[in-house]
Amino acid sequence: MPTIAIIGAGPGLGAAVARRFGAEGFSIALISRDQAKLDELAAQIQDGGLVARGYAADVLNPASLKLALARAVAELGPIAVLQYSPLPSREYLKPVLEMTPELALEALRFSALGLIHAVRSVLPAMRTAGNGSIILINGGTSVKARSDFAGTSIAFPAESAYGEMLHDALEGDGIRVIQLVIPGGIPKLGLEHGLDDVAARIWELHGSRGPFRTMLIPLEEGRE
Repeated sequence: MPTIAIIGAGPGLGAAVARRFGAEGFSIALISRDQAKLDELAAQIQDGGLVARGYAADVLNPASLKLALARAVAELGPIAVLQYSPLPSREYLKPVLEMTPELALEALRFSALGLIHAVRSVLPAMRTAGNGSIILINGGTSVKARSDFAGTSIAFPAESAYGEMLHDALEGDGIRVIQLVIPGGIPKLGLEHGLDDVAARIWELHGSRGPFRTMLIPLEEGRE
């Protein structure tokens, strides 16, 4: 049974993606910082007859992230899909005139370096298998900077650049690298089925080949 690892799993989009991929035959590795919340979420997903387990890790702590992914592989099987979607701290949404070097560095570690560590953990097995998907979920500041969201305006483009380079480098290896940009809070986007529509879009992107970046809605219709 293939496994999807959702980094930044929570009761919103992470849970919706877990249920969609689980319905398609995937085991689900839920990764975020709070083990108790992960266990509760995993139990809810398992009540639907799916296979899910939680693994506590902090993307700012590479060792914990690598350990969580290794445990997921040992207990659930090879990771065929990696979704990187941790929710940025509100500190990263400060105005640019309040941005410090320390906060900018932390935002970069959270978005770009966390992704690099995660990818390096799962990519060798994906390349051996000749198949896999790496899915980045970002807000609108990944494509258009906002002076009132300075941290993500610095960090998301760095994450995007790494993802786009991976997309180009792995194009011939059977590994899809995809970015879905969601320019605003999902409940405010007017989607008929809300989170389930986004999860369905992610499933569709996983199963198709195309450009690196997909906009969920046009940028001008949403906000970060």
